[in-house]
Amino acid sequence: MKRTDSNLGGFSSGAALGGILLHYRQKQVIYTQGAPADYLYYIQKGGVRLTCRAKHQTSAVTVILGVGELFGELCLAGYPLRMSKAVTLTDSSIRAIKKEEMLQLLRNKNETSNRLVAYLLSSVQRYRDQVADLLTFSADQRLAQVLLRLAHLDKRSPPVVEIPKLSHQVLAEMVGTSRPRINVFMNRFRKQGFINYDGGLEVHQSVRKVLRRR
Repeated sequence: MKRTDSNLGGFSSGAALGGILLHYRQKQVIYTQGAPADYLYYIQKGGVRLTCRAKHQTSAVTVILGVGELFGELCLAGYPLRMSKAVTLTDSSIRAIKKEEMLQLLRNKNETSNRLVAYLLSSVQRYRDQVADLLTFSADQRLAQVLLRLAHLDKRSPPVVEIPKLSHQVLAEMVGTSRPRINVFMNRFRKQGFINYDGGLEVHQSVRKVLRRR
């Protein structure tokens, strides 16, 4: 159900990336902000939430990641310490790849390294898009965009994609608004047929209508 051009889901086992496969429980901390950054990680099963906290400020969710995605990749750019905290959303299987191994893999200039470079470049664009959303979209439009990204929905994707249900507090931190406002928006989206709750959370392509509103 996920797009292969915005993640690395084509590596079904992840073995091509090397490293070691680790297993985590739900809500288990993978690393903390400020910890040494010696590894990056590839999600084979489950999901991960990244949060960032400035001094004397509450934590903010920066991104939710799922199967086929990397995180901790800033170590490749020479960052010695973690810029965020990583916590699992569910029981997860995650491949830990030493920074030096990944750098060598990128130097090989083969299909695997080409896909990795394309993924890393798309990640940069994704973060830029998120900043632009904060500056130009209203809160309900930012929520719609978050739901589309979590479901990896674009115009070529299926009409409906199910994602793990997230708490409204987590969504509020991602959108940059309060939990009560998220409650209002989510109820409105459900009444309009943009989303549906049934165990998981179904996100419909029709939620794009919120983004087209001016």
